[in-house]
Amino acid sequence: MTDRLAAAQTALNAGRADEAIQQLIAAIAEDPARPASVYRVLAAQLYTARRYAEGEAIAAQGLERSPRDYELLNIRGVLLRKLRREAEALRVLEQAVKLDSKRLSAQQNMGNVLLDLNQGQRAEAVFSKLVRLDPRNAEYLRQLGRSLMKQGKVEPGISRFRQATAIRRNYIDAWLDLAGTLTEEFRLPEALDALGKAIAANPGEHRLLEAKAMVLRRSGDSAGSEAFLRSLLPANPQAAWLHYQLGLLVADRDRAEGNAYLEKAVDLDPQKMDYAIAYIESLERTRTGDEGDNIERAYRRALPLLSRPLEFNETATKVLTEVFIRVCDYDALDQVGDFRTLGRGWAQSGRHTALLKQIARVNTDADRLELMEQHRIWGREVEAMAARRTIKRPPPRPPGGKIRLGFMSSDLRQHPVGYFAMPLFEYLDNERFEVFVYSYYTGPEDDAQRYITERIAGYRWWPDIGIGQAAERIAADQLDMLIDLGGTTHMNKLEVMAYKPARLQASWLGYPHSAGLSNIDYFICDAHNLPTRPELLLEKPLLMPKSWIALGTRFFENRAPIAEAPELKNGFITYGTANNPHKYTREMLRAWARVVAATPNSRFAFIRPEGGGATFRNNIVKEFAAEGVSEDRVVFHVIRGAHLPYYNEVDITLDTFPLTGGTTTTEALWMGVPVVSLVGPAFYERLSQSILINSGAPELATSDPDEFVKIAVDLANDRDRRQTLRQTLRDNMRNGPLGQREQFARDFYDMIAKAVRG
Repeated sequence: MTDRLAAAQTALNAGRADEAIQQLIAAIAEDPARPASVYRVLAAQLYTARRYAEGEAIAAQGLERSPRDYELLNIRGVLLRKLRREAEALRVLEQAVKLDSKRLSAQQNMGNVLLDLNQGQRAEAVFSKLVRLDPRNAEYLRQLGRSLMKQGKVEPGISRFRQATAIRRNYIDAWLDLAGTLTEEFRLPEALDALGKAIAANPGEHRLLEAKAMVLRRSGDSAGSEAFLRSLLPANPQAAWLHYQLGLLVADRDRAEGNAYLEKAVDLDPQKMDYAIAYIESLERTRTGDEGDNIERAYRRALPLLSRPLEFNETATKVLTEVFIRVCDYDALDQVGDFRTLGRGWAQSGRHTALLKQIARVNTDADRLELMEQHRIWGREVEAMAARRTIKRPPPRPPGGKIRLGFMSSDLRQHPVGYFAMPLFEYLDNERFEVFVYSYYTGPEDDAQRYITERIAGYRWWPDIGIGQAAERIAADQLDMLIDLGGTTHMNKLEVMAYKPARLQASWLGYPHSAGLSNIDYFICDAHNLPTRPELLLEKPLLMPKSWIALGTRFFENRAPIAEAPELKNGFITYGTANNPHKYTREMLRAWARVVAATPNSRFAFIRPEGGGATFRNNIVKEFAAEGVSEDRVVFHVIRGAHLPYYNEVDITLDTFPLTGGTTTTEALWMGVPVVSLVGPAFYERLSQSILINSGAPELATSDPDEFVKIAVDLANDRDRRQTLRQTLRDNMRNGPLGQREQFARDFYDMIAKAVRG
């Protein structure tokens, strides 16, 4: 048996770590009563080999025999941290510290775990002690700086980072923490200056060069960032990080070029999770070419990553979630994480955009409240950051004068947000209001944007601007109210609202949930989609008298003629949807399938670009088959954008739930296709109900899941009722609150004036 230990030592001396591990595992298996030192060596080797779960098990086994072994406790704590079992790691490391308070390694590791747990105050106490014991230890100083930053102590934290870099000029992590903190504080010139010094001290260090490119981009100098990266490429053609950064930078402007760079980065460093995730995300967002195939390629690259969960960060879980949603792979989605853990992780790391994908996963009232809390968590984090910074504000305007009203959105163009907001610009109240628009859109100007620009007091178009700078410029316009129309959708900057650049702030139209910021005063809705309980809304409701939206002339008039009912030519009923899969769940698909199963010979049509991908089709077919609907009864129309004519292939639309349709419900009804909707208590569960009521078809909305099925099946059996709806829905919309654009604009401006004037 001692021969195995000798063989292990020989293998270690020769650098054959895998062989040494095998010998040590066999030695312990043969005789578990080995000295603690054998367990220590094996656990350490497994750690180095990144076999963390095995290493933790060996350390635990050794501690059963030697429960007071400091080194085993310490390494087990480190391994538990790698396994993201931070609470257990903390308990184990605390035991080690109590066992020997004079040895510092377990104390340092305990401080690191406290940082992981966002317990900044406790971590500060640990690292302050370590710094007192060793004042020139750059690593202790850096971790003390991080502890201070966790508590919002910005200047002391920056001071510690500077001390660490002064002691160790080659301490790259400390330089990155310094530059990153200055960047987050919008002190971008200081961040660039720090990186200049860091690069001078460490020429060619790619992490510093990469950080410089990122800071240039954050400062709004995308062109400078791109030029800097391209200048490095000839001398570093095989630098994966360069291709990665260039891919991120150019993808929104040129998706094909961005994909090429990202694919090259993955080829050069296939084990780098960040590169794989970025390429997957870019593929999933590629709208050119065969979109279904692009999604399929993203999915095929995403699946193998499920075997590497310890490498996941919030970006990885967000992207994987989005891809698995696009193809309706709910088993894979469950492997990424649970509703609470994912949502809170995204919120704490500032990934508000990911919370939109949470809405469809709400099943219970507890989920509704949990989703509210996730938005609050995000809001608290962003408001805390904004509170540490100051923006220039002009002196208050003198009383009287016109009301200054701002709309913040990058979608006031040919986009659904533009469709519904347009009446406010078609019927401006120039007697009482000066209207401003704030856009961060990076694409070209279109006719709708030009139309709005020509009619308002100021269209502020800032495609390359930082959040703090945007807040300062908006504050300079001295608004009475700023209304956000975008949430954290692509190219919007909801974080600006955390600075309260206007006296009053409101949310409307672009995001179907409270944003999460306590300083957004109002949430604009109507009596039909107002949540049934006050705890389901963070803001004070600001109620429109009839409808919270109206149909803009430029987008709905004379679009796509209504054809005869498809049943008349097909001889069977076709149900359908054009809703995005981020609104789908397994339970919802099964409910749709039950409707189809209860309607003899009926079909269900998906009007979606995802239909071009095999996995999406297979998963949809599988869910319908579970309710007895055969594959030949599921139809896929692969289309993006020009989809309105496809409603002429549908007799009845079944709404998504709990996140109901908005634009899609309006479009279906406009095309004469009735929408059956399931209603819940939250705002996002009541969108279609408002549209149906204001289109003269309130009976198509119900809060009872069984009634949802019954309404759809009964409607399928009532040809006369369907024919009447097909012939009258568009006129009902034109003549009702949705079509009364001038009245809508008058009501809206009256509502805002009352809120502003009090």
